[in-house]
Amino acid sequence: MMKKKSVSARKASLVLFLCQMISALDVPLDSKLLEELSQPPTITQQSPKDYIVDPRENIVIQCEAKGKPPPSFSWTRNGTHFDIDKDAQVTMKPNSGTLVINIMNGGKAEAYEGVYQCTARNERGAAISNNIVIRPSRSPLWTKEKLEPNHVREGDSLVLHCRPPVGLPPPIIFWMDNAFQRLPQSERVSQGLNGDLYFSNVQPEDTREDYICYARFNHTQTIQQKQPISVKVFSTKPVTERQPVLLTPTGSTSTKVELRGNVLLLECIAAGLPTPVIRWIKEGGELPANRTFFENFKKTLKIIDVSEADSGNYKCIARNRLGSAHHVISVTVKAAPYWITAPRNLVLSPGEDGTLICRANGNPKPNISWLANGVPIAIAPEDPSRKVDGDTIIFSHVQERSSSVYQCNASNEYGYLLANAFVNVLAEPPRILTPANKLYQVIADSPALLDCAYFGSPKPEIEWFKGVKGSILRGNEYVFHDNGTLEIPVAQKDSTGTYTCVARNELGKIQNEVHLEVKDPTMIIKQPEYKVIQRYGQVSFECVIKHDSTLLPTIIWLKDNDELPDDERFLVGKDNLTIMNVTDKDDGTYTCIVNTTLDSVSASAVLTVVAAPPTPAIIYARPNPPFDLELTGQLERSVELSWIPGDENNSPITNFVIEYEDGLHEPGVWHYQTEVPGTQTTVQLKLSPYVNYSFRVIAVNEIGRSQPSEPSEQYLTKSANPDENPSNVQGIGSEPDNLVITWESLKGFQSNGPGLQYKVSWRQKDVDDEWTSVIVANVSKYIVSGTPTFVPYEIKVQALNDLGYAPEPSEVIGHSGEDLPMVAPGNVQVHVINSTLAKVHWDTVPLKTVRGHLQGYKVYYWKVQSLSIRSRRHVEKKILTFRGNKTFGMLPGLEPYSSYKLNVRVVNGKGEGPASPDKVFKTPEGVPSSPSFLRITNPTLDSLTLEWGSPTHPNGVLTSYILKFQPINNTHELGPLVEIRIPANESSLILKNLNYSTRYKFYFNAQTSVGSGSQITEEAITIMDEGKMAMASRQVDIATQGWFIGLMCAVALLILILLIVCFIRRNKGGKYPVKEKEDAHADPEIQPMKEDDGTFGEYSDAEDHKPLKKGSRTPSDRTVKKEDSDDSLVDYGEGVNGQFNEDGSFIGQYSGKKEKEPAEGNESSEAPSPVNAMNSFV
Repeated sequence: MMKKKSVSARKASLVLFLCQMISALDVPLDSKLLEELSQPPTITQQSPKDYIVDPRENIVIQCEAKGKPPPSFSWTRNGTHFDIDKDAQVTMKPNSGTLVINIMNGGKAEAYEGVYQCTARNERGAAISNNIVIRPSRSPLWTKEKLEPNHVREGDSLVLHCRPPVGLPPPIIFWMDNAFQRLPQSERVSQGLNGDLYFSNVQPEDTREDYICYARFNHTQTIQQKQPISVKVFSTKPVTERQPVLLTPTGSTSTKVELRGNVLLLECIAAGLPTPVIRWIKEGGELPANRTFFENFKKTLKIIDVSEADSGNYKCIARNRLGSAHHVISVTVKAAPYWITAPRNLVLSPGEDGTLICRANGNPKPNISWLANGVPIAIAPEDPSRKVDGDTIIFSHVQERSSSVYQCNASNEYGYLLANAFVNVLAEPPRILTPANKLYQVIADSPALLDCAYFGSPKPEIEWFKGVKGSILRGNEYVFHDNGTLEIPVAQKDSTGTYTCVARNELGKIQNEVHLEVKDPTMIIKQPEYKVIQRYGQVSFECVIKHDSTLLPTIIWLKDNDELPDDERFLVGKDNLTIMNVTDKDDGTYTCIVNTTLDSVSASAVLTVVAAPPTPAIIYARPNPPFDLELTGQLERSVELSWIPGDENNSPITNFVIEYEDGLHEPGVWHYQTEVPGTQTTVQLKLSPYVNYSFRVIAVNEIGRSQPSEPSEQYLTKSANPDENPSNVQGIGSEPDNLVITWESLKGFQSNGPGLQYKVSWRQKDVDDEWTSVIVANVSKYIVSGTPTFVPYEIKVQALNDLGYAPEPSEVIGHSGEDLPMVAPGNVQVHVINSTLAKVHWDTVPLKTVRGHLQGYKVYYWKVQSLSIRSRRHVEKKILTFRGNKTFGMLPGLEPYSSYKLNVRVVNGKGEGPASPDKVFKTPEGVPSSPSFLRITNPTLDSLTLEWGSPTHPNGVLTSYILKFQPINNTHELGPLVEIRIPANESSLILKNLNYSTRYKFYFNAQTSVGSGSQITEEAITIMDEGKMAMASRQVDIATQGWFIGLMCAVALLILILLIVCFIRRNKGGKYPVKEKEDAHADPEIQPMKEDDGTFGEYSDAEDHKPLKKGSRTPSDRTVKKEDSDDSLVDYGEGVNGQFNEDGSFIGQYSGKKEKEPAEGNESSEAPSPVNAMNSFV
């Protein structure tokens, strides 16, 4: 028990120590800096661990390393020192550790088989290579054997054994016939993984004497052929049907061991009649999605990138209508060592601490061992700053003498991993790598990035200043990157100036100045406009620009996104494009593009060409067809054709089109040959060999094409060698282990003679010296199997016929098939820019691990949870694709105050590679959304109760709520604004000491530490005082008195008489008194309507959340708009203190109900309402 406690305590102290470590320095990849700094050796290139060489060629064992000073090299062979000076056949390349063993001048490759290891050493340490096992490839001949013919009864099964010679590496097997054509395969006949050819049941058509098994040895580029096997099928009637029986594997169970990351291939081939159908299942589980493939007509189960989870029992079931058979394969997945954390180079300053971590996994779990400078660390020289703890080496208070190279070896029975990592202790004053006085130019309102690449040990601190005596730059308007770069997210004109970068550490200080110029953006101030022009007219498009005076713009015109036609009718001016004598072909979209060295703008317009009105007196028509065609001067490759034109029908013939028919290869199909001007009636035609020509002529004028002429007499040319080779030759793999060569076949007349075939040749680029060739016919595709994954090939396809070959074809470069990328991007880093935007960086993956054409990188990111609302929801992953070999990208649209995860994957033409480890990052707080609701309840004479809900999206930690309110009077003028700050944990409030019978408007929003969110508004009314209501009731009761009713009737009668008199006077042409009075005393307050849109002078239909102007105006034409007059007094509740004259007319102000923002004061400049005006007139 005490022992366990001590181990736990030691691990806890180790974790605490690692957490307190100072991070190691990053050395920039600057060539000048790297030449000056001392550095232990690093192996940069080495031969593969299992190196199979061609015994006919010199053996080259690669070992390249870098370091300062340059390292020296030595080798061991089979564990002992290899003295290359004593072997005349072995040399080492200058300034390199690469060995060249001379085999071509008398040496034997077998004499140099063994295990080799390279050591690169300088004064700061020694790095070692992997153990490189050298083995010469072998391609032995087939042993001679006497093959008896196979006599098989129809319906029986058959296995043709290949049994290829054992080679190194194993050969690729395929079956062909004597004509070098692959034997067709199907569900009934197929090749097994061991190379044998299996027949589930034989048919009469299987009888043949040329079943030939071929073995191709890629290393030596040789193909060995087995003697042909004869098969004779004899028929018996009736043919007996049979239920399935497994041909391979035998028995009911078998076992299979595969290594992690490899491809698992399981095979089941069955005999039976009818032909059995194969089905695969995994007992107790599902076949892995996206990694499972069925090959060889479902007889082979293929699972790529297997892992320990794929272990289990796999059952194949063969079934036909008579029954079924099955076999269970028990699969165990083991694993050679693979890295979890490979040790990485450390660059430390004297006195700093650091760690080397080496973590690997495998099945069985690998053993971890350390070496120092190639020597087991247990017997290496002591270093007091070093302490080994299992898979970790801890360095404390290092000194320059602590520099060394450490090797980590992780091994189990299935392989090993070896990694070099150096510890380089440097004491260097700061250096700035960015050139002095570098000039940066950007467009206004775009980001500016000012570089300050630096290095120093200890790591320098970076500060930026603007101007000669400027203060240090700080604040939200700048972004300071870890690599020293100063970013101005939105550069303005006043950002122009000199910026100084200062780097300092305890060994010194250095500074560098750079200059920034912010330019005005380029703009098109007069853009081209849509034009409709008649045929043969003239049109002009304008493109007037404004640009920074220091930038030189260039203007390019495009038609339909392509260059302008090479036609003198198109005249490009300084700021316009003119097209003379417009034709129908000029119809399209014209684009003006303005480019400077910093920006580019464009604008487009469409040109539509219409026909000019025809002259009615003249009828235009297509020409009549030519006639009387005649062939003269017949030669092997040419002939002269002449004809007589038909009537041109009032439109001159512009040209003649000559077409030909090949009666030998494509009878009835006419092809374009050439065309000549309309003034020409003879033409010399070039001919191809082995074509039976007929010609016809078509006349063309502005109206259209004539009918074709009658065909000429036929003329058959003589045969010849092909003049050309197939076009569009390509080599693209459809699978990781093949190369599909395709081409466009020659047309019939291009064959130049009978017996057209193609010679297809290929060789691996920079590897093979000799071409591999086959001759095929009647196809346009050939598949090369067994190729390495995604390697370049030189390809050529040559045509030939019975008379000979075409000229030597040109070579094209193709690639064998792509496979999924092997590794994930490393060093994924996230820089959070603000609450909704982040920038992600990653290191590019080595191109050799892409295993295909690099298309880009995909970033998967998703929200894990909100930091303010602890609730989980459905995770919706978002994907951003960054094309090309980019190493960073922006993540927009993030939610504030949230936790996110992301990973990065590389993409090639085959698909996506593995994901990088998930990276967690968090966004800072933002402003909250509006409160979810605001309810006002329990109105009394002087109080209201407010209840609210917290924001749906807090976007941070709420600090408080802000309540603003103000009264609204009868004319909807706003009173003084009162503001109250409420604690964030409150959800209700009782407002007291309010005015009775008063409408109040409330504005409510939440706050975080970042600022205020959007507000929610509401209105409410306090209860009216009952005493006031009774007084108002008594005032209204006077209208029920009899004397008051009589008075009102008299007044109404007088008004009616007055109106009749005015009407009579007006009909006589005079002015009634009221009209004269109005003309003499015009109301200065009344403003005329705007003539253009019929709206009133100072009226504004403001949106809900904008400040209200003081006062408003009513319409000045003394009319009430319908949309305004439809509002009833009921809409205003009890807060409307309307007043009536003694005659019952309404004299209160009236206006449409509008919601307005708070405004200080209650002044009003409102004009008399149209209702008042009408009442006063009456």
